[in-house]
Formats: sequence, C-alpha cells, structure tokens
Amino acid sequence: MSEPQLKGPSYGPASGNIPKQLVVLLHGRGADGNDLIGLAPMLAAELPDALFVAPDAPNPCDGAPFGRQWFSLINRTPEDIAAGVRGAAPGIHAFLDYQLDRHGLNDPDLALLGFSQGSMMALHVGLRRSVAPAAVLGYSGMLAAAESLVDEITSRPPVLLVHGEADEVVPHAALEVAESALRDAGLKVEAVSRAGLGHGIDDNGIARAVATLAAVFNV
Repeated sequence: MSEPQLKGPSYGPASGNIPKQLVVLLHGRGADGNDLIGLAPMLAAELPDALFVAPDAPNPCDGAPFGRQWFSLINRTPEDIAAGVRGAAPGIHAFLDYQLDRHGLNDPDLALLGFSQGSMMALHVGLRRSVAPAAVLGYSGMLAAAESLVDEITSRPPVLLVHGEADEVVPHAALEVAESALRDAGLKVEAVSRAGLGHGIDDNGIARAVATLAAVFNV
C-alpha cells in the first residue's frame, strides 16, 4: 500500500512493544497534529501498547499565517460544511487504511479522537468505515450532514461527545443535535456537557477519553 498524503507526529507505544491499538487524533482548524499529540502521554498511561498518530490536515488555514484545516470555513452554511467534510474524508480513510495495514491492525483496534473541525471529521469518517472502529470521541464539534446520516451510515461504533457549555466557537447546542441524530441512527452515545468550559478540552474530558478507550480496548 502506497504512503498516504497525510503525515504528522506520532507517540508510542509507551511500552516499547509493537502496537496493539491505534488512536488517531484529528486536530481543529488553525492547528496541526502537534496540537493534539500532547494528549498522547496522558492517554498512554492506561493504553501503554497504543500507537498515537496525529496527521496534519491537508490545507493551509484560510486567512491565517499558520495552521491547517480539513476544509474551508469561509462559507459556513450547512451545505458547505457537509461538502467540506465529504471532500476531506477520502484522505483520512486512506491514512487510516495505511496505518492499520502498516502495523498489522484492523478497524476494531482503531479509535478516532477529534477536536472541533477534527471532531466533525472523526464522526463522519468513523461512521462510514466498512468495519466499525472501536470508538469515536468528539470534542467541541458538531455532526455535519446529520440529515443524511441514516442513509449513509455503515458502522456503529460507540461515541463519546464532550462539549463546553461556554464554547464561543461551536455552540453548545450542537451537542444535543449530534446526540439526537446519532441515537436515531442506532448508535450508543455518551454526551457530556462541561459547565464553564469554552472551546477546549479540560481534565475531565481527558479522563473521559481514558475511561472510554480503556473500556473499548479492554485494557
């Protein structure tokens, strides 16, 4: 299998063993893979045999001197966001396929964790794999193309959603919309609201991720 276009930093396995799990971290708009790979040591405390990879999004961020984006948000209509997510998805699928094949793993050994725009991508891609990943974790994001999910969904991994009630970038109301649509599509969802939290991931959110990943990977 040829190398994918996406590349970025990695961490682990902390144990020094060959990977038994793959956790892919998808960053938000205006950042790059280095933004989320810093979570890996905290997650690895319970997942010592996991490999963490954080690919850089393919495009420079619109109107910014630095950072990357999975798709443009110059136009933010639901239709434009849905088109952007669909356009970026094949590159992520190819990256996942390459990493799994390279390390002798399969989709049940995979978890996706995304923040903001990366959460949109994690949800979109994770629910459209031919085999379900172990879990999808979405922070401060939204569910793009929610109205078409029932017709497009091909896998139903457990989903953790965490969103700050004081989020100034993606409205907290997006949490309820996503939870409802995911449940209607037959997914098991844990939705967590964090009082006072803005657009970010707090210690409680990290603890939720550790607990979720430990449970789905049975470690």
